[in-house]
Amino acid sequence: MLQPIESDFLPLRPMTLNDLDAVMVLELRAYPFPWTRAIFSDCLKHGYSGWLYEQDGQLQGYAMLMFVLDEMHLLNICIAPECQGQGLGSRLLKTLEHIGLTRHAETCFLEVRQSNFVAIRLYLNAGFNEVGLRKGYYQAEFGREDGIVMAKTLF
Repeated sequence: MLQPIESDFLPLRPMTLNDLDAVMVLELRAYPFPWTRAIFSDCLKHGYSGWLYEQDGQLQGYAMLMFVLDEMHLLNICIAPECQGQGLGSRLLKTLEHIGLTRHAETCFLEVRQSNFVAIRLYLNAGFNEVGLRKGYYQAEFGREDGIVMAKTLF
């Protein structure tokens, strides 16, 4: 069973199936092509590591991680639109890296839409580097959009 995380960064608690209503409200507000409830549910049922950041009883951010051997894969990260631009994304990312280190992950991988300049800047500022490109990885308004694969050494 996952335990709540308290760090110098953000206090997170594990995501459960009971949290999916709130997660979906935020997911649908934050992304033009959101994950479905079934995706979140399947991730949790298969043992992926979901984390929530709440303040004053309100969900302000979350993330879904997958661990494979010595790798951590950041599958989904979200900050509530009204909370963006306040440093929460950086703090959440740093806290997730801390979680990765506690799980003995050496590298963190993620994909980001080629058009998501704000997220790309966040990841670059956090020390991630571009390591690949996934052609047509994301659904887009008119067809498909490439995903940039990024990685960071955690230790």
